[in-house]
Amino acid sequence: MREKKTALKFFTVCQYQQEEDYLSTMHAQGWQLAKIIFPCFYQFEQCEPKKVAYRLDYNQEGLANKTEYVQMFSDCGGEYLFEFCGYSYFRSQSERSRGQEEIFCDDASRLDLMKRVLRGRMIPLIVMFVLVILPQFAVTTLGYGGGGGVQEVLSVCFLLLTMLYLVIFGVTAFQFYQYEKKIWPEKTGIKYKYCGIFGFIVLIVLCRGLFLYFGWTLRD
Repeated sequence: MREKKTALKFFTVCQYQQEEDYLSTMHAQGWQLAKIIFPCFYQFEQCEPKKVAYRLDYNQEGLANKTEYVQMFSDCGGEYLFEFCGYSYFRSQSERSRGQEEIFCDDASRLDLMKRVLRGRMIPLIVMFVLVILPQFAVTTLGYGGGGGVQEVLSVCFLLLTMLYLVIFGVTAFQFYQYEKKIWPEKTGIKYKYCGIFGFIVLIVLCRGLFLYFGWTLRD
């Protein structure tokens, strides 16, 4: 029976290449990926140390035609492993170099992958934030629906959720900015686009502060 071990690792939506490198390094040390347990527990099985390339893809349209999608990567030497949180995991047993094994042949293709991840994972978070978290935070902070200890607890919970969401959005936007700037260093529009995004996040923070201030003022 193979020896197993579990590692706790966290990668953001823009760090899929770092995740690929991590899994490839583990395999080279004699630990092949067996499965991933939510939220971010990686389970490995002991194996023969070998130079193996792991690749991730995020393609919901491809998964809708899974047989053809998996076959396409199999034809390129990729072994399909499983899906996790929308990502498809592949492993190539080839000894070829990283450049020859790339699923995504250039930076623009990798950026397209990141945009698919944004549409599939970040947009639902943004919708949830705008339609649920912010309104509930405003309601609890301004004291509607009663007061007392429960109201205070709810206000703090939604405050923490608001801050968490803003951190996630800020980090993701900054990583996207770094990647786009790396690909198109001369493109000035990138800077203005992300300045607008960060400005919007700052505006939300200011509004949150005003809600908090006036909410507590009204209660007093």
